[in-house]
Amino acid sequence: MYIHLGQETVIKSDEVIGIFDLESTTISKNTRIFLEKSEKAKKVVNVSFELPKSFIVCSKKRDAKVFISQISSLTLRKRSGFIDTL
Repeated sequence: MYIHLGQETVIKSDEVIGIFDLESTTISKNTRIFLEKSEKAKKVVNVSFELPKSFIVCSKKRDAKVFISQISSLTLRKRSGFIDTL
């Protein structure tokens, strides 16, 4: 199954490690450090031309990537089938 992240970007759902709300998770210093290190390692892909709302950590074999999306984490989780729709 695939998940549409916005701006014509699609990923395989079995490669997803986690889907995170950008606003609530960046309160943590560890999350900010993780995102900064990922950015420096050129592993961040911004698929948003709008205000980012979530980030998705994916792994394909040993190559991990972080996608920044304008779509909310709840919507992405519903699209992925990780949670049931209401």
